[in-house]
Amino acid sequence: MNAQASPSILLFAALVAAALAVAMPAAAQDQAAAPAPARTLLDLQAARRSETVTLGGAAGQRGSFTLTDLNPAVNAWFLLTLQAPGSRAAVAYHLENAAPSSQRIGLDPAQPGQLTIMAGDGTAHCTLWPGGTLEQARRSKLPYAPLCGSRLYLRNAVYGNRSTLEATTEFLRDHVWRGEQIVGFVRREFYRDAFAERGTPASGAGRSVPRGAPPAARMTDADAPRAMVTQGLGIDLGTQAGLLPGQWYGAAGLDGVYVSVAQPGALSAGAAQRRPLDGVEADALAYLVAFDLAAFDLGFALGTEQPRLGWSAHMRDELRDPRLPGPDGIDSAAPLARTGMVSPALQARTVATFTGGFKREHGAFLHGDLAAVNRGSHYGFIEQGVVFSTLVPGLATLFVLNDGSIEMKTWSRDDDRLLGRIRHARQNGVPLIERDPGGGPSRFGALVDQWGAGNWSGSADEQLRTLRAGVCLVENADRSFLIYGYFSAATPRAMAHVFQAYGCRYAMHLDMNALEHTYLALYPRSGSRIGVEHLVQGMAVLDKSVGATLVPRFLGFADDRDFFYLVRREDKR
Repeated sequence: MNAQASPSILLFAALVAAALAVAMPAAAQDQAAAPAPARTLLDLQAARRSETVTLGGAAGQRGSFTLTDLNPAVNAWFLLTLQAPGSRAAVAYHLENAAPSSQRIGLDPAQPGQLTIMAGDGTAHCTLWPGGTLEQARRSKLPYAPLCGSRLYLRNAVYGNRSTLEATTEFLRDHVWRGEQIVGFVRREFYRDAFAERGTPASGAGRSVPRGAPPAARMTDADAPRAMVTQGLGIDLGTQAGLLPGQWYGAAGLDGVYVSVAQPGALSAGAAQRRPLDGVEADALAYLVAFDLAAFDLGFALGTEQPRLGWSAHMRDELRDPRLPGPDGIDSAAPLARTGMVSPALQARTVATFTGGFKREHGAFLHGDLAAVNRGSHYGFIEQGVVFSTLVPGLATLFVLNDGSIEMKTWSRDDDRLLGRIRHARQNGVPLIERDPGGGPSRFGALVDQWGAGNWSGSADEQLRTLRAGVCLVENADRSFLIYGYFSAATPRAMAHVFQAYGCRYAMHLDMNALEHTYLALYPRSGSRIGVEHLVQGMAVLDKSVGATLVPRFLGFADDRDFFYLVRREDKR
């Protein structure tokens, strides 16, 4: 068994043991009865547009066929509502446009029950009623069931994969009295530095700084960087020699993807550094992967279950409205379907996936100024132009506009003007690195050292050094990079220190504590063969095997966690 997987197994055993040791019964807590939800997810879609045609039936019966474009500026997701003649209830179907940049979808008034699909090569007609096409696609139980010659997909709700560790912690949180305290105890006692990795000296270094790479990290002036060998790195860099800390190396077989390794203590964050790092996090390795944004589009997808849409348990009770099931008035994605995997239309061009942000359980504030406003400031997220949770002012936000441009910033009310143009967005706490409003060098986030107010680990004073992941944006005069950072043992301050040294203009935290929460995989191609390479070798335990074939998470099967994915652009801009 790979040594990198052992901390998760140990934690699972510890969680079970701790749960069994709880002396008090796990009695269910009665909650005040709340009315049925006053709205659905559709009510959050301010830009949606609908068109309807009437369906005729026997004996003068009438029905309707309604197509709702959930965000016309994105042109990706549609809700088809069928009220068949003679039927008492309407049935909703969640459709995905396989080519939103090149084809438009509409109804054909002359042929009720047909869709028209308009593309550069002409207009196609697709009959969905009468007949059993839609129900046959639904009964297939495929996450994406092809329709209309694979020009469209019916998205079906499916169960997402999750690890034993994920299942156990969810059970404790949802069903065991004081389950969150049990999880926190085990995390403190068993997880602290469980994944810490340190490099060993190497006699020589491989070629670094490939053409087009981001700038190297700033090093301290004490010593020239010494080459090192890393044990955990699972990405092929085309060299067997040691790696120079802070330098970039090209990922073999993936143009525009670069990898770097560093020990935070050897990096210089300049004037931004506030106090020395402790000995453990100064030496614990950080791995970084950079993506040239001239070559890639960024996407975001919700998991089949996470993040949830209801209230977070991590908020002030007095701000929770008992009349509502969640901060936006919903706790369900219905009538839409969450698939937890990359669309088949994009898989051939997908080069990377990585896990997204915190679950809803910890995706709100219990302490600090943000806890007192906007119902606890629950983290917002948008997929394919559809708002699942409202973007909240004051939170670090990574978002993609409908023209493909990628931005990171602290959201403000003024930014709400962009909502109609946002294709994807994910909020996750407060910034690690933020821009200087005066145009000077970027700086540490104002709440980096404030554990409660920054919501870094779930409590006001739990200064937890652990496995963490984050993402940042590097902007040069002629090129921009999205950089994913994996920190084997770090506090938020150590993360900010590393991102600052690498020249990031803005950075935010993603998730923490386990390999499933910090997962990243690359997919190099050789002809028709697709490879799978994990940032850390132990992450392979999150994938599945079918015979001798490794089937990667997010790409080959549905997962319960949200994630980002990078797709090679068909036309570079």
